Amino acid sequence: MPTRTCTAACRHCGSFSSPKVKQSLEASVIRTSIEQAAELGFALIAFTGGEATLAWDELLEGIGLAHTLGLRTRLVTNAHWAESAHAASKVVTALHAAGLDELNISTGDEHARFVPLDRVALGIATGLEHGYTVHIMVEYRQNRSITKTVLLAHPLLADHPHRERIEIVESPWMPLSPEQMGDYRNVDRVDGENVHARGPCTSVLESYTVHPDGRVSACCGLGMELIEELYAGEARGPNFLANAMADAEGDLLKLWLRYKGPEKILAWASERDPSIQWENMYAHNCQACQRVYHDPKVAATILTHYKEAEAEIIESVVFDEVLYPLLRASALPSSTR
Repeated sequence: MPTRTCTAACRHCGSFSSPKVKQSLEASVIRTSIEQAAELGFALIAFTGGEATLAWDELLEGIGLAHTLGLRTRLVTNAHWAESAHAASKVVTALHAAGLDELNISTGDEHARFVPLDRVALGIATGLEHGYTVHIMVEYRQNRSITKTVLLAHPLLADHPHRERIEIVESPWMPLSPEQMGDYRNVDRVDGENVHARGPCTSVLESYTVHPDGRVSACCGLGMELIEELYAGEARGPNFLANAMADAEGDLLKLWLRYKGPEKILAWASERDPSIQWENMYAHNCQACQRVYHDPKVAATILTHYKEAEAEIIESVVFDEVLYPLLRASALPSSTR
């Protein structure tokens, strides 16, 4: 996260970003983070924020360094820079020249209060013209004006010759408080009937974030700023990223989240303490994760009964990290192993 400054001030912003926040990483910390990630075998560097394009020089330098080191690069942006065709082309041309691999744009009713949908559509169209498959995150809630259908119907996109390279995901717009229920349809909420279909958290212990204040977290999820336990170190010293990983990956609760997901943990805790009410409250796993960490009843239940789940968690880790890679390798032709 090169900067927490943003052109938008969305309600319930997961990174607490806004035009008023001026916190940014030094260029040297960005460089060191990328270099350490390359040494540790990371696959991708994502630049997010805040609005990462507001730290323009550091962003281009970081993309270029990651590209040189053989890492894929991703930019998450709100497309505020697409003020005109010329301005949008100038930005995307520079990003492409620096080595950017993936262009991700966020939009929805909250974002559109600050970045009009016309700019988002122009940003997407410009990305397509530069050869990108443009990934879009559209905020989902029950009552909204901007949807996947509305975006694809925009005049700049409806008949675009490369429309097939637009990939849109609609993601729940999550209240920052685990006690506040979001504006979702009942079918989107997790309960005892559908919790089995909820997957593990694909963020914790998979993505590591260097925040604008120099802290390192073992997650890139929404609302992670509110969960102190997800921080695993600071971006200082020659091995700070490896140290943060070692600290985080020795934590049983984080492993539980990684391999089972927060919704299943809430369901498990409720079985042992029926006073823990969780059904039909959450559509986004990050909000459920906040509940896991912030609810004293859930914490007490985990502390009292975690050994009942320990063997299953360890089995999941061994299968995913050891057995599955071996099975996959044995199934490949010998020439590709």
